[in-house]
Parts: sequence; structure tokens; C-alpha cells
Amino acid sequence: MGLPALEFSDCYLDSPQFRDRLKSHELELDKTNKFIKELIKDGKALIQALKNLSTAKRKFAESLNEFKFQCIGDAETDDEICIAKSLQEFAGVLQNLEDERTRMIENADDVLIMPLERFRKEQISAAKEAKKKYDKETEKYCAVLEKHLSLSAKKKEAHLHEADSQVDHVRQHFYEVSLEYVFKVQEVQERKMFDFVEPLLAFLQGLFTYYHHGYELAKDFNHFKTDLTISIQNTRNRFESTRSEVECLMRKMKENPHEHKSISHDTMEGYLFVQEKRSFVSTWVKHYCTYHREPKRVTMVLFDQKSGGKVGEEESFTLKSCTRRKTDSIEKRFCFDVEAVDRPGVITMQALSEEDRRLWMEAMDGREPVYNLNRDSQSEGLAQLDVVGFNVVKKFIYAVETRGIDEQGLYRIVGVNSRVQKLLGLAMDPKTCADVELDSTEWEIKTITSAIKYYLRMLPAPLMTYQYQRSFIKAAKLDNQEARITEIHSIIHRLPEKNRQMLDLLTKHLANVASHHQQNLMTVANLGVVFGPTLLRPQEETVAAIMDIKFQNIVVEILIENHERIFKDMPVPGGGPANLQLNLQPRRKSTESKAPSCSERPLTLFHTPTHTQKVEKRNSVVVNSTPEPQQLQPAQANAPHNNPSATRSSSTAAVNHNSSGSHGHSCTQRNSLTSTDGDQDGGLMARQNSQSRPNSLVPGRKARALYACKAEHISELSFIAGTIFENVHPSREPGWLEGILDGRKGLIPENYVEFL
Repeated sequence: MGLPALEFSDCYLDSPQFRDRLKSHELELDKTNKFIKELIKDGKALIQALKNLSTAKRKFAESLNEFKFQCIGDAETDDEICIAKSLQEFAGVLQNLEDERTRMIENADDVLIMPLERFRKEQISAAKEAKKKYDKETEKYCAVLEKHLSLSAKKKEAHLHEADSQVDHVRQHFYEVSLEYVFKVQEVQERKMFDFVEPLLAFLQGLFTYYHHGYELAKDFNHFKTDLTISIQNTRNRFESTRSEVECLMRKMKENPHEHKSISHDTMEGYLFVQEKRSFVSTWVKHYCTYHREPKRVTMVLFDQKSGGKVGEEESFTLKSCTRRKTDSIEKRFCFDVEAVDRPGVITMQALSEEDRRLWMEAMDGREPVYNLNRDSQSEGLAQLDVVGFNVVKKFIYAVETRGIDEQGLYRIVGVNSRVQKLLGLAMDPKTCADVELDSTEWEIKTITSAIKYYLRMLPAPLMTYQYQRSFIKAAKLDNQEARITEIHSIIHRLPEKNRQMLDLLTKHLANVASHHQQNLMTVANLGVVFGPTLLRPQEETVAAIMDIKFQNIVVEILIENHERIFKDMPVPGGGPANLQLNLQPRRKSTESKAPSCSERPLTLFHTPTHTQKVEKRNSVVVNSTPEPQQLQPAQANAPHNNPSATRSSSTAAVNHNSSGSHGHSCTQRNSLTSTDGDQDGGLMARQNSQSRPNSLVPGRKARALYACKAEHISELSFIAGTIFENVHPSREPGWLEGILDGRKGLIPENYVEFL
């Protein structure tokens, strides 16, 4: 029930009912006054809280902007660069958002607090003043009326007439004040409907403007968010692989630290206690010593870990001779004497153990050091790049391409170790190789693929050689993709002939495997994760070497994607030929403007069932055989076939399996190029796919993204799995569609979407 209307005519009657109605209006005004007063107080507290929040968020943004990521190693992948700059991107978004909040806060006083205070002072206070005047006139009128009515009728007529006139005058004034008060009360009740609510609306509009600005910022940030999500997924996948390798190395170091101690041809270093002789007393001082064989230079630095790592001055001298001290000639154990060319006297040093002393003695005497690299000496060296090896690999590759090219997790899922050793032993033995029937169900595809990998690890040196291992890694760390390909192209043609031939055979096969990635889920990135550490294994197994696995993977990816150019064409001195076409697209963005990505290709996230596989172990395979040529004829493709999507740089995917493959748990998958030389079945399948695709392309249809993709050019669209595209129709460029996303038209990989 609302407030009753106050009639002006009731002011003359001044009835109890009128007074009750007027009282209800007065109570409502008091209630409104208290509410506005409290609201102003809460509004000021809210504004102050917003200021404090803005200050805290700006401080948070400053902290993000100041922090710089430091990655392990001397170079970063494109994904790591993207992640490293993400904090600055976050800080920029927060700062931009807080600038808009500051503008909102500055306007809050003008649009909210001041209008409410003005309404309270000018309207409600005026109504209160009118009430005071009305109450005063009421008392005056009542007093005059009572006095007038108490006059005696015996008074003179003139006196009574004068009293009547006075009462009429007071009554008239009372009525006027009453009318004005009723008018003011009702006016305030009506004005509060807009004078009170309008400032609140203006304040909320400011809030909406702030939130809309945040929405616009979020839309602008969406592309970077997509790129960052993909880079984080890539980095997480590599972390899982790297972590398992580092953990394995750590366990080996714990079990047998002496076998894994790094020993160099040219340098020996470690802690030694050096005897310092003073009058009647000799002391032993701990030094960190380094000996360089070539200049025969010994460097000693006073250092004690217990004192917080305090470093003393460096001393150095040229070694003249080194002699082991006999046990009975000195109280200390593990001692040896050193004579210097450029300083007098004999320096007595104490090693940390007998083994340590032996190593120092061997280094300083110029004898060859004992190498004990972290590899299975029984298994290495059994395989050779000879006719037998080539024939075995060709036979295995032919079996994979004819029997299991579409099998999911090809090369990632490992076979039973004993079966792998048995197959490899039989295939490499001239007496039994002819009896090995790879077409039979006796040998699973995962056993054959594991045998190929095992053969490559059995070679005395990795297929891409220790000599060029660092050169390949440096090439993968170059900023420009074209420079990476050109440098790797040059290094490949410096490899020994047999190594290059075997690498050509293998990468050609892997390109064929990657061309069936939609069936086997093994894209270029996945194959890089599997084969990178095998083809480019370091000479010494260290944490730094494990951190370079991600660059080994990039090298293998480049070999697969650019197989034809790298192996068929000779490198041109001073740079790559201008007339050769890469598998890269002409619409590449510049290094400065493009979104970072590990190997400059977008990524797809495949979600496949989890499989638990056995870990591949590097056990030895004992093969007693003499190499003889085998007349194995793997089938060759009759004609090349092309994949339409291969005309542009392909996109990548992450295969999230929790399997314990030879290298890595979760692999990043890339849509790669179709091999130009594949088996007949594979060629037929590719031709059928390429012929069937256009039939499904109806202009103007909606399509849903099956996988995520990161754009590499301004004409392409970035999106995540599940995104809906409008008006999807064929593009002029083979293998690509055109569609609209969030009002923007761009290119979409044809095999990344399904039509609705």
C-alpha cells in the first residue's frame, strides 16, 4: 500500500485523519533521509575499496612485468619465448583494465556522491525546515485560538471585533504555511523517484562501461591466449619427456656415481687439499683445481663450501712433473707431489679418494683418460651401417608401410623387449634372416617399429654422428625457420655417405607415416619426439644434454617436412637456392610479428584413450652373424601422390597418452606432408581422401573445429577445439577452407573441421 495523497482542502479542516496521513509522509521522509545518508557512506567506502583494489592490481601487474623467465640452456624454443613474454602481456592487460577503473572512480564522486548529497540537503532538508515552520505556526494558531475563545462576551464590541480580526489573520497564515508544507512534502516524495535513482543509474553505467572495456580487452587477448595455451601444452609435453630422462639419469648417478663421472680428454678438475708449510706447522687448505692438458696449466682457487662459498684468489702454474707419494712417506692418504716450471719447490696435494688420485695422476702424466660414458657397451657396436643393416631396415620399413601404417601410436607404443631382441637377432643373422616372415601375425607392428629404433641405438655412434651433434642443435636454435632449414641442409651433406643414405631412407619413411597422421595420430612432432634423442643422442649424458632434447626433436621435424629438398638437392654455398620451394608457405609472418611456436606450425590437441606401455630398455642383443647381402625388395610406389593440405605449412597436435615410450609421455602431433614415395596402398588411400573431400564442401555451411590451430599468417584463423565457424566454403588454395569466426573472415585447414 502506497502513501495516501494529501489534499489541500484537508489543510483547512486539519482533521486527525489529515494529521495521520501527514505523519506517514514525514516518517517516509525520515526513512529516506537515513537511507541516503547510509548509502553515501557505503558509496564512499566502495570507492575507497575500488581505489585500494586498483592500487593492489597495479602493484600485481608491475610485479608480473618485472619478472623475467630464465630457461635452462643457451637458447629458447618459440614456445618458451611465447611463455616468457606472457607475464608482460598479462601486466599490459591488467594495467589497461585499471586505467579504465581509475576513470570510473574519478567520475564516481560527480555522478553518485554529490547528486545524492545535493538531494538530501536541498530537498529533504527543505522539507524538514518546512515542518519546523508548520509545527511553530500550529502552536501559535492553537494558542491564539484558545485565548480568543476565552474572551468574555461582555467585552466592548470594538475590542471583540479586533480580536476576531487577529484570529482570522493568524488562521490565514497557518493555512498558508500548512499548504506550503503539504506541497513540499509531496514534491520531495515525487522528486526522489528520479533525483535519487538517476545518480545510481549513472554509477552503474560507469560500472558497465568498465566491464564492457574488460570484455573488449578479453576479445583482443583471445588470440594470444590461444597461442599461449598451445605453447603451454607443447612445453608440458616436452617437460614430461625431459623429466623422465633427467630422473633416469639421476637414478643412474645414485646407483653408480663413479661410472657416470664426466671425464674429458683435455681437462681434469675437482677439489684437492693443498699442503701449506709454515714454520714448524703444515696445514691443508681446500682448493678447487683445474688442469688443462694442452698448456699443462694448473689453476687453483681457494674455496670452501662451508663458509658460504667464499672464493679466494686464483693461483696458476705450469706443470713440470707429478709423482705419487708413498704411503709411508706422509701421514695423509691419497697424496701426490707436483712440481711447477714457474715456481720453486714441491706442492703436495691430497685427493679425495684413491680413485680420484688415480684420475689426477693419469691426467697429469699425459696418459689417456678412462672413458665411461653412460651407455650400454654391450649393445652398442653390434649393429653396423653395412649391407645387412640396410636390408634389415628396408625389410622392417616395408612391413610397417604395408601392414600397419594406420595403426595408432605407431613408433610411440613399444613392443615387448624380449620379442624385439629376438626379431632383430633373427633378421640380422644370415642363417635365419630368410625365415623371418614379417607378414605373419607372429610379429606385431609395435615389435617391428621397436626393432628399427633399437637397431639405430645399437650403432657405435648415432646416425647423425657425435661430430655434428652440436652443429645440428645450434641450427635448430636459429631464430629464422628458413635459416634453420638451410643450415641443417648443409650439415646433412657433410655426413658420411652411409649415414646420409640411411637417414634418407628413414626420414622418407617417417614422412609417409606422418602423412597418415589422422589415422595413426603420429604427426611430425610426435615422430620428432620419438626419434630426436635416438638420431642425435649426445656423447655424454648430462642434464644440459637432456635439456637440448627439444631442439633434437625440431631437427628431426625439419628433416621429415623438408625431406625432398634436403636429401635430393645439394646445398648452395652461402645460402639456400632462391628457386627451390620449401614446404613452408609464402605467407609466413616475420619473426618479429608472428606468434611464437616451437617449430613455427600450429598445434592440434588430440584426445585419445590412455595406454600403459612397457618402457623400452637398452639391453644388449647378442647376434652372431657375418654380414652378407640380402636380396630384399621392398615395394616402391608406382606414382607419387599429393595431399592438398600439404601445400601450406601444417598444423600440430598433442597426443595425450600416458604411455612410457622411449622418449616422452605426451607427444605433440603435427599434420605433416604426404610423402612423395609411399606404398601403393598409402597412395590409393591419399587419392581417395583427396577425391572425397570436395564432395562435402557446401558453400555457406557451419563447421566445428575438431582440433586447435594457431594461425601463422594474418589471413589464417586461430581457434580451439569445438569452435563453430560460420559461412564455411572452399578456398582458392588447395587443402584450405574460408570461414567466419567472431566476425573475422580467414583461412581454416580443411582436415581440421567437420561440417554440421
